[in-house]
Amino acid sequence: MRILLTGGAGFIGSALIRHLLNDTQHQVLNLDKLTYAGNLESLASVADNPRYQFLQADIGDSATLTRALAEFQPDAIMHLAAESHVDRSIDGPAAFIQTNIVGTYALLEATRAYWLQLDEARRQAFRFQHISTDEVYGDLHGVDQPFTESTPYAPSSPYSASKAASDHLVRAWQRTYGLPVLISNCSNNYGPYHFPEKLIPLVILNALDGKPLPVYGDGQQVRDWLYVEDHARALLKVLSEGRVGETYNIGGHNEQTNLHVVQSICALLDELAPRPAGAYKELIAFVQDRPGHDRRYAIDAGKIERELGWTPAETFASGLRKTVCWYLDNLDWCRRVQDGSYRRERLGALEEHSA
Repeated sequence: MRILLTGGAGFIGSALIRHLLNDTQHQVLNLDKLTYAGNLESLASVADNPRYQFLQADIGDSATLTRALAEFQPDAIMHLAAESHVDRSIDGPAAFIQTNIVGTYALLEATRAYWLQLDEARRQAFRFQHISTDEVYGDLHGVDQPFTESTPYAPSSPYSASKAASDHLVRAWQRTYGLPVLISNCSNNYGPYHFPEKLIPLVILNALDGKPLPVYGDGQQVRDWLYVEDHARALLKVLSEGRVGETYNIGGHNEQTNLHVVQSICALLDELAPRPAGAYKELIAFVQDRPGHDRRYAIDAGKIERELGWTPAETFASGLRKTVCWYLDNLDWCRRVQDGSYRRERLGALEEHSA
């Protein structure tokens, strides 16, 4: 297939592109705005692949979308571009509304126009895959059953509300216009190349620097953790075998409290990179809880297992060990993100690898 993938320089998008180029014969056009979280260095290992192209563009730019679709002629679109950090959405929700809602609308409209002019066979085979989050379902309040695909939406943050809106738009374009869509909602991802503001890489790097390890509230918030390479495999499975109009929840079967996650990282670092000053857990610092912080998320991933045969390959223990080892082995990548040099040197990379 020829796949146009939005947001491919982000954490999940880059993992998906590496999977597509390393493990399949698909061709990929990566369309990414390159905001602060977009890092082309995460794609350095595949940037020279002849089946890969990159285009720096905003999904809200309808003219550029129309031109890219006409020139690349994709058989499928995998839409991952999104603003995704809850704390940032609380401090500045406007960007989340613009990218996640207005941007998704622009992409849907450009895609619909492109899809309608395809010949019958290609129109039937075409797919628009929208990648979303379990946060659209809201809070399980600690004891409720895990989210299923029919769980009502009850988003809590500007981020999750904007993603819920984008999900609704995608479903509406399928119901109203017949656009062949697929939707997936995933649990918390973790793994290599994760932007350092997120919990797991933040804790790893703060620990190595001897800085406090911040834990919101009492640390008893529960999340289901999904190794990003497992997620990449699941997304391709949904694209290739999923039923049009269906939603698939993708989870790791790994519910953990935030405090346990931090403690587990500390234990791994005690083993792999001992701290002369003492155990890493001594750096744990409880901080004021996030406004509107959901207590528990948990995914019931039974549907994708029953219908498509996908299950995660990694347990939380195996995936976390791989993740910590990757960060220890790739501190140069981390430091370049932390000091901003990955953005300052982006121009040369764009000139070399742009479509």
